[in-house]
Amino acid sequence: MLTRLLFGVSTALLCVAGAVFTTGCGAPAENVLVVRGSDTMVHLVSSWAEDFMAEHPEYEVSTTGGGSGTGIAALFNGTTDICASSRSLRQTELDQAEELGIEPHKVEVALDGMAIVVNSDNPIEELTLEQIRRIYAGEYTNWNQVGGNDSEIVPVSRENNSGTYIYFQQHVLNEQNYATRVMPLPASSSIVQEVSQTRGAIGYVGLGYASGDRPGLKVLGVKEDDDSPAIYPEVDTIYSGEYSIARPLYFYTNGEPTPAIQAFIDFCLSEQGDEIVVETGYAPMPK
Repeated sequence: MLTRLLFGVSTALLCVAGAVFTTGCGAPAENVLVVRGSDTMVHLVSSWAEDFMAEHPEYEVSTTGGGSGTGIAALFNGTTDICASSRSLRQTELDQAEELGIEPHKVEVALDGMAIVVNSDNPIEELTLEQIRRIYAGEYTNWNQVGGNDSEIVPVSRENNSGTYIYFQQHVLNEQNYATRVMPLPASSSIVQEVSQTRGAIGYVGLGYASGDRPGLKVLGVKEDDDSPAIYPEVDTIYSGEYSIARPLYFYTNGEPTPAIQAFIDFCLSEQGDEIVVETGYAPMPK
């Protein structure tokens, strides 16, 4: 995982100044791909790119994160070939695309379960969706209000250019605004770091950021209501629909994919691509 992460960083940096964007810097222009967008997806896409280029040295792929909103803006202004997004385009964005002559073409490439995470020293093991909503709406500010210790709740969130931020607002907050006391952070990795270092913190991240050995971090079970069982985000519970805070992850292109873009998408959806999805902590698309 660390090797893949370092590859993704180097891929984005080594050839960022110029027409070619990856370590090889030698492929024909039509075989050079830029993928920008979702911070949730950046490790996954970087891993796909690494193995794709190993299998197909005639292609070069650059990957950067920044948030789904950043990727959508890049698609609209022509600075990315693929937008990686953890949410669907909103109607206002579809209207803007039409005005710009952009034809968004959407492909579902993986599934994600949004993990609710707290510090490992927190005795809380599970929360209902309503309790989570009340925490982020500012109605609950002390862990003793949800059965925990008498200590301040420190809610952290992604910034508002994030597809994860918007999905959480729509599906957990029920379109309510976040409380002003919620701390916005620029990346999912920042949320993991903050929660693992702050005993009273709570956050939400894509499953890939919560899977595996994460010192200082604990994933909570989520209950639909007081009478429901606690469900944890796992591949099986995402497929079955038991874990309700789950979503597809998307690629967007402008119009039908070019042959180079299609080759990369086909690889991502292949058996080898599915293995990478599982390795990075997400769920492959059902076949």
